[in-house]
Amino acid sequence: VPALATEQQLAQRLREHLEKEHMLDGRYRLQQVPGGRVALPVLEQKLSQLCLAPEMPCELVWIQDPVPSRASRRRTPAQTLRDELRRLLGGSWSEELEWDVPHAWQRHGDLVLLGDDSFRAAPWERLGPALWETVASALGARRVARRGRVLPDGMRTPSVTLLLGQDGWVEHVDNGIRYTFDVTKCMFSPGNITEKLRVASLPCSGEVLVDLYAGIGYFTLPFLVHAGAAFVHACEWNVHAVEALRRALVLNRVQDRCRVHHGDSRQLELQDTADRVNLGLIPSSEEGWPVACRVLKKDTGGVLHIHHNVETPPAPTPVLPVERGSPEVQHPTEDTGKETVGAKVRPEWQRWAEATAARIQGLLAELHGQPWCTSILHVEAVKSYAPHVHHLVLDLECRPVLP
Repeated sequence: VPALATEQQLAQRLREHLEKEHMLDGRYRLQQVPGGRVALPVLEQKLSQLCLAPEMPCELVWIQDPVPSRASRRRTPAQTLRDELRRLLGGSWSEELEWDVPHAWQRHGDLVLLGDDSFRAAPWERLGPALWETVASALGARRVARRGRVLPDGMRTPSVTLLLGQDGWVEHVDNGIRYTFDVTKCMFSPGNITEKLRVASLPCSGEVLVDLYAGIGYFTLPFLVHAGAAFVHACEWNVHAVEALRRALVLNRVQDRCRVHHGDSRQLELQDTADRVNLGLIPSSEEGWPVACRVLKKDTGGVLHIHHNVETPPAPTPVLPVERGSPEVQHPTEDTGKETVGAKVRPEWQRWAEATAARIQGLLAELHGQPWCTSILHVEAVKSYAPHVHHLVLDLECRPVLP
């Protein structure tokens, strides 16, 4: 648009026209271009609808690095996404559609994973690929996927649809560890970060460890990379998770210290091997307890890390003092619950830990034909689920009683 004083009224009229037709791109500022002209940012998808009166002399100019507007620098990604979608829909925008726009998502490299309640209303489907291209552009991504419900197949297979892009493989870095997986075939649980950090700090130097439910390497990799485990036997029956784990072992250069056992961990042939066993399966790892007892070294025993979901009544209950051998429970990272876990072991958690210790003690005595001692080292609250269910980890020391 010519920026001469005699034509400034025309420039203002054009700007008002573009704003009225939802064609002006609010992400960028008006800026000077060669020839004493000023450029108005127009949404690319609206160019085909641009129809101007003859008295508005214009030409199309492509600017490679447009200057961001002040408003765009202040906006959150969620606000940017909403604004871009409002422009895309124009007059079809409604309050009902706004409820369909996500306010949170998972990001894995250049892929954003939307929740299962995103963009379910019928008007979104009519937009086709333009919708997902707009979402990717607004969120600074190249690929877009949407999460569905986890399939009840015993492998926690995700129901994920790839909406933009050809490949679901991504890389995610936590605590300096590189995880890789296909989002359409494997789950990634960011809520377990506190437990992964704790595992990484355990003194495992020189130990042999068995991870009975390795998945893509949530705990296998921290044990190897940071905790200093000498060797890990990683058990997993999901073929897609096994592929992801093998790739991640190579990425982190620890493949020589890990053997992947593909199959049902209940059929694992190892025995008398481990100084430490990780049982990271929820809601319960109970089916793996006999296997864990069998793979522990029979002469020296070791430590079991037993995961379990424990129900906690909603009514306030008095807390028990921390008993000897049962250190304080750490504050968890909340996923869906809003409840804050205190610094003491709750009665329900203590009862579960004691019952589990007794069960394991009995299994070990029956297996080896001699008495064993089990001691509660720690109860860790990883995260909470509504309503009033907590994911706990019991660190249980198991030793044979010497004659």
